[in-house]
Amino acid sequence: MRRERPVEDIEVIDDAQTAAAVLEPSRADLLARLGEPKSASTVAAECGLPRQRLNYHLRELERRGLVRLVEERRKGNMTERLVRSSARSYVISPAALAALAPQPAQMSGDRLSASWLLAIAAQLVRDVGVLVNGARNEERRVATFTMDTEIRFSSPDDRAAFADELSQAVNQLVAKYHDGGSPGGRSHKMVVAVHPSVRAGTVKGAH
Repeated sequence: MRRERPVEDIEVIDDAQTAAAVLEPSRADLLARLGEPKSASTVAAECGLPRQRLNYHLRELERRGLVRLVEERRKGNMTERLVRSSARSYVISPAALAALAPQPAQMSGDRLSASWLLAIAAQLVRDVGVLVNGARNEERRVATFTMDTEIRFSSPDDRAAFADELSQAVNQLVAKYHDGGSPGGRSHKMVVAVHPSVRAGTVKGAH
């Protein structure tokens, strides 16, 4: 018996065609409505789309792997299909932009530049997306560690002093634990970023 693939918390989209499919407003709305298994008739009643148009969108989403068949069941003399989205949320990797994706190696590396921060953040999404998608296909986990916190500085001078001390602390830890010659070791990427907090409600689509 084939084991059903579980619904992911986040799915990383790394090709342009799938990104275009999920960015189409009607299809994005369908994915949001399909967090739980539903039939096409149920979704059509919820969103008000004509059934033919809805089925077209569903077929495209299924073709891209964004919607999955959960169950087929007889209903009178017809077969009803229950489908659901492949994940609860989606992230589009910069890999989907191909040559337009940020290339940190081609930039100045100015640690005070917001553009540099965005380029590194984009690279982080791309690289972790590659790892997650690969690990998912092999049914294994990716070893990661994440910290997320907020700090309020009383002045720009305090912020600058914090950045200097943080840099020193990170450099000391890297020097302590880095082993470039270990035959059984594995390199890890580390990103440390500080940016002003964004107030709730100012990000489009945020809840």
